[in-house]
Amino acid sequence: MEVILLEDIQNLGYKNDIVKVRDGYGRNYLLPQKKAVIANESAKKRLAEELRQKAHKLAKIKADAEELAAKLANVRVKLTVKVGANGQLFGSVGNIQVAEALAAQGFDIDRKIIEIKAVKELGEHNATIKLHKEVKVELPVEVVAEEAE
Repeated sequence: MEVILLEDIQNLGYKNDIVKVRDGYGRNYLLPQKKAVIANESAKKRLAEELRQKAHKLAKIKADAEELAAKLANVRVKLTVKVGANGQLFGSVGNIQVAEALAAQGFDIDRKIIEIKAVKELGEHNATIKLHKEVKVELPVEVVAEEAE
C-alpha cells in the first residue's frame, strides 16, 4: 500500500513523502491516526501542487537547518556523570541528557531528533542530530566522571 505521510514518522519517512507500507500498518495505524492518506492519483496531484506552492517556504526551512548545523559544527558536549568505584556509570547517558546540555549552551534542540546509543561508559561518543531530512550533524559527546568530594 502506498501512502502519503502527513507528519514525520521516525524510521519511516518525513511529511509529504510517498512511502510503501504493509497493508495492515497503513489501514490499522497510519490512516486511523491521521498520520497518512492513501496515495491515489488525486492525492498525488494535490501533493504536487501543494509542494510547488510551498517550495520557497521549504527552502527557507532547509536554509535555517543548515545555518543551525553550521553553528553546531564546532560545539562539543561535555557531560559529568556519577560513576561507581570500578568506573561503571550509574544508569546511562541518552538523548535527554544531550538535549539538556545543548539547552545549557543556548541551543533549543528537541530530544526526539537526537540519536545516540545508550552510553554506559566514560569517554568520547558521537550523537547525530537530524535537523532536516537532508541536514544532519555529528556532535561529539564527552562523558567524564564526577569529581568525588
